[in-house]
Amino acid sequence: MEKGPLAGCKVQNIKAVLYDGSYHEVDSNEVSFKIAASLAFKKGIVEARPCLLEPIMKLEITVPEAYVGAVMGDMPNRRGMVLGMDSAHGGQVLHAEAPQAELFDYAIALRSMTQARGSFTVEFARYAELPSNLADKVIAAYKKEQEEK
Repeated sequence: MEKGPLAGCKVQNIKAVLYDGSYHEVDSNEVSFKIAASLAFKKGIVEARPCLLEPIMKLEITVPEAYVGAVMGDMPNRRGMVLGMDSAHGGQVLHAEAPQAELFDYAIALRSMTQARGSFTVEFARYAELPSNLADKVIAAYKKEQEEK
């Protein structure tokens, strides 16, 4: 489970049920059961249609009133979504969610959009499925890397 079939990422949130098994006094030992479990997992995980997950971050963005439109317009470009808005201290606080991969340069972008008068906080919200077009790129890069080894 530490190295999944798609991109070598850790496998999470699975449930496996063993319906049948047997024990033989000569052939059965702990190592045999571990090998059997490993082989069953490798076969079963591929048939279960696994997907890649990405971290989604919760943002609270504080901006002056004049820059709300620019900040709201930038969120969809980052695959993000504005969830709501509150008034605070002569400005607005936007509540949004966006994938972590899209936020690495957000401090610079927010500074640029607000003439350095905006600020934000970020915290982890949840994991969500990576869109298939991006997942395909990640999987292809992983396979290429594995072939080079």
